Amino acid sequence: MPKVKTRRGAAKRFKLTSSGKFRRRRAYLRHQLTQKTRKQKRTLRKSTEVAAANVKAVRRLLPNG
Repeated sequence: MPKVKTRRGAAKRFKLTSSGKFRRRRAYLRHQLTQKTRKQKRTLRKSTEVAAANVKAVRRLLPNG
């Protein structure tokens, strides 16, 4: 049986926490930052949990994660 390979793009985007949940970075912090408020940019800097609807897909991309 061959080894199960990890999708490297997903490995760079998602991290597994010690409790078994996946963390991800937030979107919308790349351009047009002058239009966004200070509060909005501060919130976007924080990481967040992957939505429950997407956990199954992320787990499939990271079989060893």
